[in-house]
Amino acid sequence: MSPDSPATFPASRLLLSGALSGALLVLSFPTWGHPLAAWVALVPLLVTMAAGAPPRLAFRAGLVAGLVHFAGILPWLTQVMMQFGGIPRPLAVVLNGLLVLYLATFPAAWAAMTALLLRRFGPPALMAAAPVWLTTELGRLWVLGGFPWELLGYSQTGVLPVAQLASLFGVHGVTLLVVLVNSALALALVASWRTARTPVLATVGVVAAVLVFGAVRLADNRLVDVGTPLQVGLVQGNIAQEQKWDPALRASILERYLSLRRDTARDGAELIVWPESATPFGFEEHPGGEAVRQLARDTGAHLLFGSTQRRQDTVVRLFNAAFTVGPDGDTTAVYHKRHLVPFGEYVPLSSLLFFAQPLVESIVPFSPGTGPVTLPIGSHLTSTAICYEIIYPALVRSFVRDGSQLLTTITNDAWYGRSAAPHQHFQQATMRAIEQGRYLVRAANTGISGVVDPYGRVLARSALFETTVLNEEVRLIDELTVYGRIGDLLAYLCLFVTLTASVGVWTGRW
Repeated sequence: MSPDSPATFPASRLLLSGALSGALLVLSFPTWGHPLAAWVALVPLLVTMAAGAPPRLAFRAGLVAGLVHFAGILPWLTQVMMQFGGIPRPLAVVLNGLLVLYLATFPAAWAAMTALLLRRFGPPALMAAAPVWLTTELGRLWVLGGFPWELLGYSQTGVLPVAQLASLFGVHGVTLLVVLVNSALALALVASWRTARTPVLATVGVVAAVLVFGAVRLADNRLVDVGTPLQVGLVQGNIAQEQKWDPALRASILERYLSLRRDTARDGAELIVWPESATPFGFEEHPGGEAVRQLARDTGAHLLFGSTQRRQDTVVRLFNAAFTVGPDGDTTAVYHKRHLVPFGEYVPLSSLLFFAQPLVESIVPFSPGTGPVTLPIGSHLTSTAICYEIIYPALVRSFVRDGSQLLTTITNDAWYGRSAAPHQHFQQATMRAIEQGRYLVRAANTGISGVVDPYGRVLARSALFETTVLNEEVRLIDELTVYGRIGDLLAYLCLFVTLTASVGVWTGRW
């Protein structure tokens, strides 16, 4: 029996290190985490695996890390299913647990692959952990529709010199850097200085170059002076989720938005943004829609807001939509949400989830939109990502590639109460501004609404559960960042390297 076989390797120590890494990953994100935790979060698991962990045990340890991690950042989903899906607490915990288990398989796969490389190449293979991790995050983006909530790079959104790397390689570039540092630290702890020196010094050089690049980009600050200025007004209506679709409250909800819009127009707003599902009725189907159009005529401002749209061809389809209405009161464009929220706007595998029937029956299934749509604001173009869509980097990039000069996102985070979710959601939206070199404006029903400049600096931000308006000048920008041009090329190169290494090791060619 080999000394590193599952029977002799200290499995309990490995699983404990996985739990510790999972806890540090939780502590990397809002609301009570800190970005520093991300730089060391994977070190405990990497150090323990470097002692010769068999891939099967490493998989289990990675699974533990993932379970702790995702259970720690997604507990609010249980409350959402209970409060708005009518699911009893035990069943809600089970359903949330199934999602957490699915997500945990990605760090588990990362750990197994890293352990396999360690067995073949020894401690220097720790430096391969970064591209392998990034490959698994790509999996979270696309497998089964994707659920890329809080990729590791988002932990550095508020560390602006580091976050500027996203303008070159997107959030994936920041993720790669963070895991690279974890790998170098682990290597320094388990290997001789002679073995670790070159990788560690190279990593220090990469970090230094990133910091210099970030400082220079922030000091340059050129994007805040280019392009056409535009005064934007954000309306945060603060409508409780349980009141939002109450027919008896439609008139008062509409009046609140109309009144707040008048306030923003008086402050000179040329574009006024309401949140997702701002109208408590289908905009095109209800007489209240005419009041919205008339207000646009009275104020002379453009309006961008969320509502539903019903279309019938061979079947009736319902869309979560964003409308733009011009100063003449006419609809200028409609965008249909493309990435629907699982268990919120549709139920995946609903025929198999017979035990969650109350949740299935409570959800009105939406149809996904097709293709990016830009929204005209006079002679300029903007775009919007509806709610959860803002966490998909490639989707937002597709808007910019189609000519969007301003990013907007409209959302209804009332579902999540005062949990960490609204803060996590705002953090991820902020990264899109850095990636694309665009101003981003975010209108949220109950908050957090805000305006972010092309460098990730938050210019205005509302509190949760307040009725308010925000007015801020933004700029309509044409030029593309490096990331806007090359997209996720770095991430797919890491995918290629990981797959090549996997095949080489498994087949014994390496």
